[in-house]
Amino acid sequence: GGAVRMGMLKARGENLLFADADGATTFEDLVKLEENLKEIEVDGHGLVCGSRAHLEEESIASRTVIRTILMYGFHACVWIFAVKTVKDTQCGFKLIKRKTAQIVFKTLHIERWAFDVEMLKIAEMLRLPIGEVSVRWCEIDGSKLNPIVDAVKMFRDIALLWLRYAIGAWKLPEKQE
Repeated sequence: GGAVRMGMLKARGENLLFADADGATTFEDLVKLEENLKEIEVDGHGLVCGSRAHLEEESIASRTVIRTILMYGFHACVWIFAVKTVKDTQCGFKLIKRKTAQIVFKTLHIERWAFDVEMLKIAEMLRLPIGEVSVRWCEIDGSKLNPIVDAVKMFRDIALLWLRYAIGAWKLPEKQE
């Protein structure tokens, strides 16, 4: 999350893309994100998430029972405590307007796996336009994710994210027009 944040704050251009380094998502799908961003953009703001949600049933068949339970638990936790408008917060293929990136990434606190959730929560709370489009995705071997340990960290991050915004410990900037 920290490297993405730094890159987004230094990036040039009107539309900024970030993608997982493992190449799990094909860049051919960038066109779909660009089209959706044009549709939802309001006053120079917008954020579009690539989504693997359409692949969920297919992926359940190839996951272990524990990974499937963790996936559903994580989705429920995200929906309850953070983001209601995006089904797949963790797909690492997102296109964002520069104006939106400047607000959202300057506000981010989480620099670990759950930074996407905070980014989207900030965008929702500021009522910035958010879209989600299906993308092609293939699992790449060599994941550094430990399902149990990292799930506990992500659940903790999401619960603390909700708490800190709820009690005002973390504040939102004013939306710039």
